[in-house]
Amino acid sequence: MAIAITASFAYQAKGQSEWPAYGRDAGGTRYSPLKQINESNVSKLKPAWTFNTGELETYKGTELISKSAFETTPLMIDETLYFTTPTCRVFAVNASTGKQVWMYDPQVNLRADYSEVTSRGVSAWPAAKGNAPTKPEIIFVPTIDGRLIALHPETGKPLIQFGVNGTVDLKAGLGRDLSVTSPPAVIGNLVVIGSSLGDNQQMKMTRGAVRAYDVHSGQLKWTWDPIPRDSLDPAWNTWQGPNAHESGAANAWSVISADPDRNLVFVPCSAPSPDYYGGERHGQNLYGNSLVALHASTGKVAWYFQVVHHDLWDYDIAAQPILAEIIKDGKKTPVVIVGTKMGHVFILHRETGKPVFPVEERPVPGSTVAGESAWPTQPFPVLPAPLGLQKVGVENAWGLNEAEWIAATERIKQFTSGGIFTPPSYGGTIITPGNVGGIHWGGMSYDPGRGLLVTNINHLAAIIRMIPRDSLEMVERQNKDLIRAETGRQAGTPYVMKRDYLFKVDTGGMKIQTAPPWGTLLAIDMKTGEKKWEVPLGFMLDPRKYPDAEKWGSLNLGGAITTAGNLTFVAASLDGHLRAFSTSTGKLLWQYMLPATAQATPMTYSIKGKQYVVIAAGGHGKLRTRMGDALMAFSVD
Repeated sequence: MAIAITASFAYQAKGQSEWPAYGRDAGGTRYSPLKQINESNVSKLKPAWTFNTGELETYKGTELISKSAFETTPLMIDETLYFTTPTCRVFAVNASTGKQVWMYDPQVNLRADYSEVTSRGVSAWPAAKGNAPTKPEIIFVPTIDGRLIALHPETGKPLIQFGVNGTVDLKAGLGRDLSVTSPPAVIGNLVVIGSSLGDNQQMKMTRGAVRAYDVHSGQLKWTWDPIPRDSLDPAWNTWQGPNAHESGAANAWSVISADPDRNLVFVPCSAPSPDYYGGERHGQNLYGNSLVALHASTGKVAWYFQVVHHDLWDYDIAAQPILAEIIKDGKKTPVVIVGTKMGHVFILHRETGKPVFPVEERPVPGSTVAGESAWPTQPFPVLPAPLGLQKVGVENAWGLNEAEWIAATERIKQFTSGGIFTPPSYGGTIITPGNVGGIHWGGMSYDPGRGLLVTNINHLAAIIRMIPRDSLEMVERQNKDLIRAETGRQAGTPYVMKRDYLFKVDTGGMKIQTAPPWGTLLAIDMKTGEKKWEVPLGFMLDPRKYPDAEKWGSLNLGGAITTAGNLTFVAASLDGHLRAFSTSTGKLLWQYMLPATAQATPMTYSIKGKQYVVIAAGGHGKLRTRMGDALMAFSVD
């Protein structure tokens, strides 16, 4: 009996030591029960090994470096790490030494025009259950050119029985512009996948279909479209106008969570096309901007919860939904936690979609754009209270000196600023939060032992202008700043969109024109819904020149993880550090300067009695950070 009990503990410990899914578990909690690295010894954490992918060398002769981002989070299963580069090359490396086991190159066309050049990782079948260890039989790789590839985990060779010679063409029947940047969900014998689509370019975009395939054959099992195409769908009448049902997108480009015990997948849907004008799609626009629970075996809707009605702000659900159990009214309650770009966190009952903490429908401003009809109310969580930047006025103007403060004040005065959910306008509306959050794709982590939800957020306002299409050239001549602003063609509508942000870039760096902090890390007590702590995350300006820079925080992309060692690990900021904070208090305990910035989410595992923390440090081309190609592991001797 003693031998059997010992073996059982060893088996469970092996499972606890792994990181078998993007969010460690299928519900995306990003929590590890490991605690060898903890508050008492994290200050001794140092590099254990570094693996260089050679990715930047592959970009020679292309312009990929200007838009690539190394955002991967590796899996660790059966003593091997599996991860992807921005161009979807797949590596397997030894988890103890960082030595390459194999590499697979899907031969993505490096000269094609991709909206995003990134890959956040791979998925494995069979999916892990609880803390039981797994031995993968298939590694699934989505690509930015719209393929799903099945690889053998020991050799990296395509499994030819899947699809056609190991590949399913995801573009077939949908559109040539379809891409995938997030790993798929795996539930039972199904692999469930969404898509990434270029924003703001036209009204009739590619359909944002979610599809399920047989893991062995690649046979399509079901398709679900977030924009109803059947008049019998209960959401049909929430799309009004002759072209409404021809809208595209509303796609799930983030990570889909899975609950095999309930036969459910949780789909985080984005904005319908185009993001900022809804005059061709009047109505509430279900299931756009909704968390939708689908029956995994059939793809039928179980329930939905819409976080934004008739989106005009690019408020996709960018973060992976977290599946957790919380204590509510003295009993365990299964919930799904939805973090949003608005800084709103919705806690929903996992089986019904009903809010566990109160949510209110509140009146919001109307639109002044001809042809538009903004929805009159929006859902606001009472608890947890909204996070981050909810409104900007001249009182929020900021600069390093009086001249910069005056410039910020005058710029803010130019635009409409009515707070969150104020629609775009002709002269320009300050959108708070902007389209990078609030809570962004980096997502959240849940520590079940402490009952704390941890997330990093951005505090950055966007400026959105709607310009009549036939006036664009004249308006740009009158305002040279508009030529440099991002342009959304919004073909099929009367307007072109121009997007800018409340910052200026000069020789001193990026200077945000609203008061800091500009990026923070925070924790919410899930027993009460109250915020427990919030601290600045990183810095954007040189602390040697500006001593208070470390109090101002940084724009950030990439998420945090938590561990049983009472530690929260996060990189994400523009200064290039990986950091460890106390999960209980938010106190900074350790930081390390990486060879390139890390706009990625870390992970942790244990092998041969040693715990490691791993982060992808490769930079972000669009943010013009330090670039690289390193996967770094850290440990305590």
